[in-house]
Amino acid sequence: MTTAKGLEGVVATQSSISSIINDQLTYVGYTIDDLAENSSFEEVIYLLWNLKLPTKSELDAFKAELADNMKLPEPVIDHLRSYDLSTVHPMAALRTAVSLLGLYDDEADVMEEAANKQKALRIQAKIATIVTAFARIRKGLDPVEPKKDLSFAENFLYMLNGKEAKDIEVEAINKALVLHADHELNASTFTARVCVATLSDIYSGITAAIGALKGPLHGGANEQVMKMLTEIDSVENAIPYIEEKLKNKEKIMGMGHRVYKSGDPRAKHLKRMSKELTKITGQDKWYTMSVKIEDYIKGEKGLPANVDFYSASVYHSLGIDHDLFTPLFAMSRASGWLAHILEQYDNNRLIRPRADYIGPETQKYVAIEDRN
Repeated sequence: MTTAKGLEGVVATQSSISSIINDQLTYVGYTIDDLAENSSFEEVIYLLWNLKLPTKSELDAFKAELADNMKLPEPVIDHLRSYDLSTVHPMAALRTAVSLLGLYDDEADVMEEAANKQKALRIQAKIATIVTAFARIRKGLDPVEPKKDLSFAENFLYMLNGKEAKDIEVEAINKALVLHADHELNASTFTARVCVATLSDIYSGITAAIGALKGPLHGGANEQVMKMLTEIDSVENAIPYIEEKLKNKEKIMGMGHRVYKSGDPRAKHLKRMSKELTKITGQDKWYTMSVKIEDYIKGEKGLPANVDFYSASVYHSLGIDHDLFTPLFAMSRASGWLAHILEQYDNNRLIRPRADYIGPETQKYVAIEDRN
């Protein structure tokens, strides 16, 4: 057997959902550039789950179904209110609340295809409501119920802020959701597939995926990017700060990617949104600082920015709390997780790799009284 640390370079399954070939990301064959510039998040969800873009009538019906399923069961809201809000990280709250949703779904353990698709729709719809409800409750505010005439991106901002968002804000969130929706066999997606390959239920699969996304080497990177930018604080301090980090051999979050060699194709879209939003909100320094850091790291290490790098300043410009960045990522990536879970169920085989044992061999048991 050959050992591949971190499973790097290992092809673990076949999939029709997304691909990364020659540094180009596609969803069902559509380039991320095409989708980011032209599609709504709802279209992308439909595409990932059905492997085709919807017609106008199909999209209208799908959007209506999503909106109809956004409301949370009251016990889930009560549970969110019961947390120690001074210490609970939003990703931990989201992970627990999604698991809890399964207790209030009569079809949670029904494994027929139609039931799983309905559960996928309910989970996708409710994740945004969980994130926004938690965000408001911890500030002493009541959750805001979704509006059925708003898009997914519009509803997220409306439920978060209690007022309808500006077009540029909706565009930014919609674009971020499209860009983060799926990314081939990333850590959280693989976690979801491993979980449901045991024929565990869809709620368990999404809960497991959220747990994987919570880590700073995966979804938590954008939060760490904003932490870094906040510490730097000024454009003048950007390069000295990074030089010190590199001198101490510290990782610069948001730079480089294991899969992309010449650059993350998603980054440029959020880079443009960051430039526009920071200018409108009078926070140009975050964009200017980010560009200086990216140029410096690219020159010194050959590492371009990935999608997490500019998403940080985009979300910050929208007034979103920094610890909500990863839950926002989860809202989007749930669409991909659910697509992969449905695909795994469709052609399932238990995922059970082997390990290359490197421990001691041929040891003999010694009675406890004779051990040193």
